Amino acid sequence: MEINKQLLETLFAEATENPCLNQNFDLCTSSADMSQRMLNALLPGTKVSIHRHEDTTETVICLCGKLDEVIYEEVILYENGMSGFPHGMDVQDVSRKVEYREIQRIHLCPAEARYGCQIPKGAWHTVEVIEPSVIFEAKDGAYKS
Repeated sequence: MEINKQLLETLFAEATENPCLNQNFDLCTSSADMSQRMLNALLPGTKVSIHRHEDTTETVICLCGKLDEVIYEEVILYENGMSGFPHGMDVQDVSRKVEYREIQRIHLCPAEARYGCQIPKGAWHTVEVIEPSVIFEAKDGAYKS
């Protein structure tokens, strides 16, 4: 298989038809693969929830386009067992309240010689798409849905 302009154009066309404004292309060759490898076409407006991979780093290489990988730290505002709940809130009402504070923004754009990054294991992160982009993503371990 060749990763070429035609494949990327196909992925962009499929992303345009997807309400999520992205399209994945799995590069694993069998269900027995012990790594995750994919291409991901992302259009501006793509929403990727802040998430983390507790057991693996994630490698991201930008093949074309422009985007920011954004890294966060989790800030625990309160959780069951902690004092200091807001007035009128009962401990039974919430188990945990957190927010995420941006700590790093990694700009990726191959035209600017900014090709990729490695997201540390367990780091909270998301992506903000500036212009239509295709990234290669790789993570350790078999995919778990």
